[in-house]
Amino acid sequence: MLFNSYIFIFIFLPAVLLGWYGLNRCRQYKLANLFLAGMSLWFYGYFNVYYLAIILSSICLNYILSFLLTLVPADSPRSRPLYRIGLWTGVFLNLGILFYFKYYDFFIENINYAFHTDYTLKHILLPLGISFFTFQQLSFVIDRCLGKSEHYSFLNYITFVTFFPQLIAGPIVLYKEMIPQFEDISRRRFDFSSFSRGICLFVLGLSKKVLLADTFALVVNYGFAQTFSLDSVSTVAVILSYTFELYFDFSGYSDMATGLGKMFNIELPVNFNAPYRSCSMKEFWQRWHITLSRFFITYVYIPLGGSRKGRARMLLNTFLVFLLSGLWHGAAWTYVAWGAMQGLLVVWDNLGIIGISGREEKRPARFHIPEWLGWIFTFTLFNMSLFFFRSQSMDGAIQLFRNLFSGTFNGKVYEIAAQLDLSELYVVRQVLDMAAPGLVNYMYLAFLLLLLVLSFFLVFGPTASERTMRGELTSGRCWMICILLVWCIISLSQVSTFLYFNF
Repeated sequence: MLFNSYIFIFIFLPAVLLGWYGLNRCRQYKLANLFLAGMSLWFYGYFNVYYLAIILSSICLNYILSFLLTLVPADSPRSRPLYRIGLWTGVFLNLGILFYFKYYDFFIENINYAFHTDYTLKHILLPLGISFFTFQQLSFVIDRCLGKSEHYSFLNYITFVTFFPQLIAGPIVLYKEMIPQFEDISRRRFDFSSFSRGICLFVLGLSKKVLLADTFALVVNYGFAQTFSLDSVSTVAVILSYTFELYFDFSGYSDMATGLGKMFNIELPVNFNAPYRSCSMKEFWQRWHITLSRFFITYVYIPLGGSRKGRARMLLNTFLVFLLSGLWHGAAWTYVAWGAMQGLLVVWDNLGIIGISGREEKRPARFHIPEWLGWIFTFTLFNMSLFFFRSQSMDGAIQLFRNLFSGTFNGKVYEIAAQLDLSELYVVRQVLDMAAPGLVNYMYLAFLLLLLVLSFFLVFGPTASERTMRGELTSGRCWMICILLVWCIISLSQVSTFLYFNF
């Protein structure tokens, strides 16, 4: 079930809100948790009932492991080996499930290529959100085995894992920030302020997805299908469109998830903090997909030694984290190349050779550049890294680099812009068809440029969370939210999935 669908907005969401607050008002707290978990599983299973068996098996196996640890005395020296066994069991269990469903065919393909074998691929259907709920449970199991977490009731645990706003595409939440909220009785009472701000944040996120990301997707999908016929100008237009599509799609989902959480009086962590304002790649990754960065820092970077074992080891650990991050995004060498490029750029920042004027760093840089120049470098390099991220093959990504630096112009940009044949432009298009047919292609190109300019203004303006939390909800802001909601609902007939569902 999609957030941007009629069944979710008009049936599922009202039903789950009424059931949740109704049961809590009757002080049926356990039944309310059971109801919320059940509805969340319906939300997840709506895509494919087969997925339910996978997520429930994962939940049960992790919970059983947590329960078995309660049988082992935590303060006994003899129990340490058992906790260590439990730790490795939990890691291999979760990563093994993730490997089988997400990476098995990729692994076999590379074995066949390297050793000229002919092992059969399974063509396994990737369960939605498996990367997210696996990392979510992995963090719990690791902390449980390290003695940092207590054992919770199964009802609280399954509610934490399946809470539908964050189940499919994050943010990656931690047990210690979610379960205490579900156990807090005061949060089960309806809070008008939280609810109204949740609606505003949900609508702003929905607008990002439906009105902006899905519009840019028309250009992006067509452009990447024409990779080998693009010129320099059309390559720039396509990659800029994808940069904004990716941001509005994923940050829009995160805003919707956070807004839904507020409707239930549950606070989800912020996942984006205006990343396209960043002046260095290091700063970028402190603002983009924040909860994924938090996971890798806590459970990979620090266990590898972090910065405690010298500067060279710190740089290596940083690069390895980004390499794994690339692989986490998808089972393809293009994602590995993207992760490697991000890692090298962050390592370069950590070397401290070039710094940003006015920015305080632990290690002073040798040279400094102004913020605006740092922003240009960061934004340009991130765009170029997306050649790997979006391409279906390494050949396609390399071709895009060739296109970019070819210095050619074949007019392909008009054909690409013409994909923006939106119903909102119907009247303008009809008038031009009658009065000046030769200007129609220029109209589409002008509209694409207008969208790109608008997107730059939006990413440099207040974030959706800042707009929602800032000041009172005036009548003017409420009218704006209503207009955006109606516009989005009208546009839902062109519904599409979220990009991060693929990861």
